[in-house]
Formats: sequence, C-alpha cells, structure tokens
Amino acid sequence: METDGLVTQMRKGALEYCVLALLTDAPCYGLELVQALGRVDGMLTSEGTIYPLLGRLRRDGLVETEWRESESGPPRRYYRLTRHGLDALAAFKREWSIFRDAVDTILRGGESDDRTTRIGHHQRVSGTP
Repeated sequence: METDGLVTQMRKGALEYCVLALLTDAPCYGLELVQALGRVDGMLTSEGTIYPLLGRLRRDGLVETEWRESESGPPRRYYRLTRHGLDALAAFKREWSIFRDAVDTILRGGESDDRTTRIGHHQRVSGTP
C-alpha cells in the first residue's frame, strides 16, 4: 500500500487546525506559516497549499487579516485568529484527543487505557454488555 496518499489525506484534514494553532500566539504572514509547518516532521507544505487555505479560513471568519509594511520587500498580509477561530480550534482540540485515543486503541489491538472497551474481543470490560 502506498503511504504517500494516506499521509497527504491525514495532513489535509488537520492542516487548517495546525495553522489556527500557529496563529494563537501572534499574527503571522503566509510564508512564516509555511516555514513553521516545514520545521515540524510530517507537516511539509507549500505556499500553494497555505494561501488557498488562508483564503478559506478568512471567508469562514476564522481569521482576519491586515496589511503591514515590510522592511525587506512589499507589504505583507498578516493573519490572526478571530474569536470564532479560537472557538473552532478549542473544539478541534477536544475532538482530536478523543479521535487520536480511539485510533491508538484500535492500532494497539483494542486494549484501551481506560478499560472501557476491548475492540479486538468485541466486548466491554467495564462490566456492562
């Protein structure tokens, strides 16, 4: 099985929330986001991916923008989270933890850490059927 497509799909699903997370501390311009993502193993991306994503995030009201003068070239568009963006990121973080734990449980063979379900044996171990 080819894993390139699999990794691309996983990355695609989480990328917008990674961008939102990068914007929590301070506004950034697009190339800064590409560089920050590129420094994390497995999160390689390009300007051709980020700019359309940023446009969609802006249209959806998750980020807002402002133009700032640059000391080393033309003005840059900086992106910052809106209240709606912060709320969306918080919701993603909650759901991501649940989803990640569920996938990890299945990949470990159904042995969950909290002993609520043993997927591999199709039974509940908490005492209830």
